[in-house]
Amino acid sequence: MNLKLLGSSLIIAGTALGAGMLAIPMVLAQFGWLWGTLMMLFIWMGTTYAALLLLEASIKSGGGMGMNSIARKTLGKGGQLVTNGLLYALLVCLLMAYIIGAGDLVRKLLSGIGLELTMVQSQIAFTLLSGAVVAAGTAVIDKLNRALFAVMVVMLAVTLMSLVPTMSMDYLLVASSADKLALVKTSSVLFTSFGFMVVIPSLVSYNQEASHRQLRNMVIFGSLIPLFSYLLWLYAVMGNLSPAQMGTFGNVSELIAALGANHRMISAVLSVFTGLALLTSFLGVAMALFDQNVDTFKQNKAVTYVLTFILPLMGALWAADKFLAVLGYAGIILVFLAVFVPMAMTIKVRRGPELPVATKAAQESQAVTAESYQAAGGHLALAMSFLFGCFLLAAELV
Repeated sequence: MNLKLLGSSLIIAGTALGAGMLAIPMVLAQFGWLWGTLMMLFIWMGTTYAALLLLEASIKSGGGMGMNSIARKTLGKGGQLVTNGLLYALLVCLLMAYIIGAGDLVRKLLSGIGLELTMVQSQIAFTLLSGAVVAAGTAVIDKLNRALFAVMVVMLAVTLMSLVPTMSMDYLLVASSADKLALVKTSSVLFTSFGFMVVIPSLVSYNQEASHRQLRNMVIFGSLIPLFSYLLWLYAVMGNLSPAQMGTFGNVSELIAALGANHRMISAVLSVFTGLALLTSFLGVAMALFDQNVDTFKQNKAVTYVLTFILPLMGALWAADKFLAVLGYAGIILVFLAVFVPMAMTIKVRRGPELPVATKAAQESQAVTAESYQAAGGHLALAMSFLFGCFLLAAELV
């Protein structure tokens, strides 16, 4: 895998690795390491396969900067309208949540060095500066994301090295809850934590010279990074805090404070990690919305910049104290957009005439000249993907 494809995998991983990672132990620890691991693997498999379906639709439809073009070519005008509506609702909700969270972090950071800003000023400053990076293009995001991700890995490694030596196997093996309905409800949090699919059309366009096999590996490798990060973090926290302690936490800051009581560096390190996680997620989601607007409105960068960030910023200023509520709405939308829409696109391209492939290397490669990329599993896998989407929807609404 070359540096460009590696950077694209890191964009996928960075988009998934948001601040929700810190909340995962709070929702899974009560069920013990075995059920927590099984639920995490189940969600990872379902979301990754749905992402591969979207990859197939992107390749067979001839690509495009955003899902707008792919939906138009595969689902027609009606499907394009529905897809765009879902995508805009999802991306705006996510960007609102990230602006709210990042604005609070920026305000606290600047306050620590003697510069006092209001929440509104912090949110506007963050949006303007990070939005300028997004408008600079995918290549700039790729290079910046590599650096940010490297720092995130260091922060996570420092945290794990602090927590692993003090882990207790007794804590890991204890499950304080056997309520499987409550376990099912956690799937909504986990699913949102793997919500990286929106960046795939942009990355297919960015890696036009890549073969289908390389694009598939890019998606799988990018999804494995958050999976292992989530599991390692879950085990480290569960091994250091008893189920009774975990049950008393009302928010992530209490969890960080409890870990910091025995490990001095944890609070500062996790604060840095949270900020970087929010930033990398913001860059990935904003890139998807920016490219979608380029694809839809065909305007210059200045106009597209305004179209991309004005609505999320206004929404964040209006809903400044509704971070979790906004993420909840995003989770419901994501089920339709990340599972059902890619499945419908894939069914359409498999039934219809072969559409132009998206990459030059794919056209030249002997391995793919006979047929375009197709996600493995056939009809059975599509049926399982549909049931996976129904499961997630039920978990969101139960």
